[in-house]
Amino acid sequence: MSLTARVLLALVAAAVGGLLLAMWDPALAIRAADLVQPVGRLWLSALQMTVVPLVAALVVIGVNTASNAAASGRTARKAMIVFVVLLTAAAAFTAIASTFLLSLLPRDPQLAERLHATGAAAAGAPASLSDWIASIVPSNAIAAAAQSAMLPLVVFALFFGFAMTRVDAERRARMIDLLQTVADAMIVIVRWVLWAAPLGVFALVFAVCARVGLSMISALGYYIALQCVIYFAVTLLMYPVAAFFGGAHLRRFAAAILPAQVVAASTQSSLASLPAMIESARSRLGYPLSVTSLALPMAVSLFRINSPVQYISVAAFLAWVFGTDLSVAQWTVAIALSVVISMGSVGLPGQASFMATNMPVTQSMGLPVEPLGILLAVDTIPDVFATLGNVTADLAATSVVAKDAPADAAPESPVEPA
Repeated sequence: MSLTARVLLALVAAAVGGLLLAMWDPALAIRAADLVQPVGRLWLSALQMTVVPLVAALVVIGVNTASNAAASGRTARKAMIVFVVLLTAAAAFTAIASTFLLSLLPRDPQLAERLHATGAAAAGAPASLSDWIASIVPSNAIAAAAQSAMLPLVVFALFFGFAMTRVDAERRARMIDLLQTVADAMIVIVRWVLWAAPLGVFALVFAVCARVGLSMISALGYYIALQCVIYFAVTLLMYPVAAFFGGAHLRRFAAAILPAQVVAASTQSSLASLPAMIESARSRLGYPLSVTSLALPMAVSLFRINSPVQYISVAAFLAWVFGTDLSVAQWTVAIALSVVISMGSVGLPGQASFMATNMPVTQSMGLPVEPLGILLAVDTIPDVFATLGNVTADLAATSVVAKDAPADAAPESPVEPA
C-alpha cells in the first residue's frame, strides 16, 4: 500500500474514531485526545525541525539557478520574466478569490477556540507597521534561524543568494554544491519522518476530532473544495493567457494541451508530462524548436504555478478558521514570499515539501502553523487539479515566450545538377 493510501486511511480512521468517541463519551474523548496528542505533536515537530535549513538552502539555490538560466540568452530571460509575472498574478488572484469564497461559507466561531485547545496557537495581534518593517531585515541571521522567524531568514537567504552570483564561479559552485547537499540531507530526514506519517496524522486528527467534533470535518471539506476550485480556476485562466499574450488560437491550444493534461492527470507529475508538452508545442502549435527545447524544460524545473496558489490558499483558510483579518501589507509579503519559495522548491516531492514551503508563508502572516499537519493529510486529494494547472501553465508560458520568436531556419534544398 502506498504512503498516500496509508495516510488517507489513517485520516479516515482517526476522524471516525474521534467523532464516535466524542458522541459516546465526551469526557473519555478528551482523555484519549490528551493521551495521543503528544504523538502527533512529536511527529509535527520532527517535520518542522528540517524547515529552517531546507528553506534557506533552497532559496539560495533557487536564486542562483534562476540567475544562471537568465544569463543563458534572450529566450531564457524572457521565460524567467514570464514565470515570475504568472506566479505573482496567480498568487494575487488566489488571495482575492480565496478570501471571497471563504467569506461566503459559514464559520463555526468556536472552531478556533477548540483548535487552540488542541495545541494550535491562535494568531497573535499584528505588530505596528514600523515594527513590522523593521523586522523584515534580520539584525542577526543566526538568531532569526534559531527563532524560526521565516520572513527575515528568507530575506537574508535572498541577499546571500544574490551575493553568491557575484562570487568567483569555482567558489560559488562549491558553495551551491554544499547547500544542495544540505537540502538533500533534509529531504532524507523528511522522508524518514513521513514514513511515520500515518501514525502522526492519526494522532493529530483523532485529537482534533475528539475535541472539536463535526465542525473540523466540515472545515476540512471546505479546505479541499477551496483548493480544487482555485486550482481549476487558475487552469482555466491559462487559456486566455495563451490566447491574448501568446497569440495562440484558443481552440487549437485547448486541443494541443489535452494529451499532456491526460498524462498529468494519470501520473500527477509535470516531469512525466514533458514529452507530451514538447510534442504538442512542436507538432500541434508549431512553436520553434529553439524556444520549446529551452522554455519547457525551464518551466518544469523552475515554474509550478499552483505552488504559490497552495501557499496562499492555505494561509487564507487558516486566517478564516481563526477569524484573523489580514492586512494588504501581509498579503503583499505573502505573495512575494510564495513566488520566491515556489521557484526554489519545484524539484521537491509533494508531501516532503508541504511543511517546508507552506510554513514560511503561513508564519510570515502571523498565523499558527500547527494545523498544517492536518492539512498535509488531505493535500493529496486536490493534487490532480494542481498538476493539471501546472502543465497547462507550462505550455501557456511557452506560448508567451514563443510569440514573435524567429522561426527555425528551414533546411537548404539540395541543388539539382545541371
